[in-house]
Amino acid sequence: MTDTGNSGPQSPGSDRYDDQDNVPPPGLLFGPGSQFHRFFNDPRWALAMVRATVLEAAHPQIGAALIDNSTFVAHPWRRLRNTLVSLQRMFGADEDVRQREAARLNRLHGRLSGTDHQNRPYDAMDPEVRAWVVATLFESSVTMCRLSGQPLDQATMEQLYAEFKAFLAAFGDRAGQLPATLPEFWQYYDRMVEEELENTDALRIILYKLFDHMPAPPLLDGLPTVWAAGRALAGPVIGTITVASLPEPFRRRAGLPEVPGAQALMQSAYLAAGLARFLPENWLRTEQLTNLLYLSPDSDDPEAASLTALRGRMKRAGALFRLVTPFPVQHGPVDVTGARSKAGEFFSEVLDQTGDGYLDWPDLAAMARELSTRLDLDEPEETRLYNAYAAWWKELQAALDTDGDGRVSGEEYAAAVPSLAGPALIRVAEVLFQVTDADGNGSIDAAEYRALFRTGFHRTVTGTAATYSRSAFVKDFLSFMSGRQRSTAFDPLLAGA
Repeated sequence: MTDTGNSGPQSPGSDRYDDQDNVPPPGLLFGPGSQFHRFFNDPRWALAMVRATVLEAAHPQIGAALIDNSTFVAHPWRRLRNTLVSLQRMFGADEDVRQREAARLNRLHGRLSGTDHQNRPYDAMDPEVRAWVVATLFESSVTMCRLSGQPLDQATMEQLYAEFKAFLAAFGDRAGQLPATLPEFWQYYDRMVEEELENTDALRIILYKLFDHMPAPPLLDGLPTVWAAGRALAGPVIGTITVASLPEPFRRRAGLPEVPGAQALMQSAYLAAGLARFLPENWLRTEQLTNLLYLSPDSDDPEAASLTALRGRMKRAGALFRLVTPFPVQHGPVDVTGARSKAGEFFSEVLDQTGDGYLDWPDLAAMARELSTRLDLDEPEETRLYNAYAAWWKELQAALDTDGDGRVSGEEYAAAVPSLAGPALIRVAEVLFQVTDADGNGSIDAAEYRALFRTGFHRTVTGTAATYSRSAFVKDFLSFMSGRQRSTAFDPLLAGA
């Protein structure tokens, strides 16, 4: 690892390591032999991840950053997949991949700073904040084992803690931002829970809005009845389990209500998830499950045929469900055909990436972040893409922000849709083409296409045998981003959940 001036893990094979930070060499802490690797495919870890996310969101700085910049409300499945891919890279055996991913995440976090509604500053690069994120992952992993009746022994817990400290050190932060020993960690954790955490807006959204309104994953897109029926049952249960699993001092101080029987429900959920360890190992692999959620029926992936058949059965189930379920009462006329209705739909599904009802810089930054993540861009390509989006935001602000409040409302957008396709948007399209065209031959081939769109090439691109030309790419991008054409390859890319 490049020397950053901070003490951290030495190179694999080193027989010494920093006594102050107490982190063994990375070769001992990452890869298939690590405790984290064992947990990654454990069904219980899904519950632990939700719990850790809530504890992160309860930190004032993290909560403010989530509210201002994150797409977790409008695009939760996309956020989940990106998080899992990033964790795989960070905890994998390849040190070069880990360093590259750490550099990418540092660039991403370096762009996230501001002030909350109480005018308190937040900064995603704050070492203490980053340490708390790692602390919640470690503590929630320990808690999931305890709640499922399989508490970790002391040696395993020490190993897991060392792994998470090495994870923090991989970002260039001092592993010493976390306490050196486990007894000291629990004191630190209790102090953070009792003194620092708050009932933030982000926490309330996760617990009481996200699960009840979560959009369908790509696998169930187009099956609203099936998804709504499952969500109506699962949403409240997940929220109840999560609240019941939080530390009691925080629940009490934050005024989080606990439903009668919630503790029993939580214990049952963790115990049931723990039983999945008896299933064949290849049945519950996180990577395979997330890839399935994102698999498109139009893909040339061999599993797409099975997916198409599954969706057909789900549609028949949805039709049956509609037969026995009364239609909801509609109050007043609904305009579904007008231009303003279509503009509003595009605004909420594509432009408003953060889901706060407005278009501003964090929304376009989220687009640049997602595109950079999909293409796994390095500097300077990533910065070129961000700069192109920043220039487009200035152009949009000048054209659409009629009341001068620094953001664009849905009404302002609908009133001036043609202003979207200006020179700055053309520049965004050109830069995106350039960074997608990895080999620089002036066209996008099948592999480059899949890297961006995660779907089959020959079934999606029509009129060409093996390439996607610059002019066709720019034309399609402009048509999509100006709201003139939907159902293109760009729709699931930026509108998908």
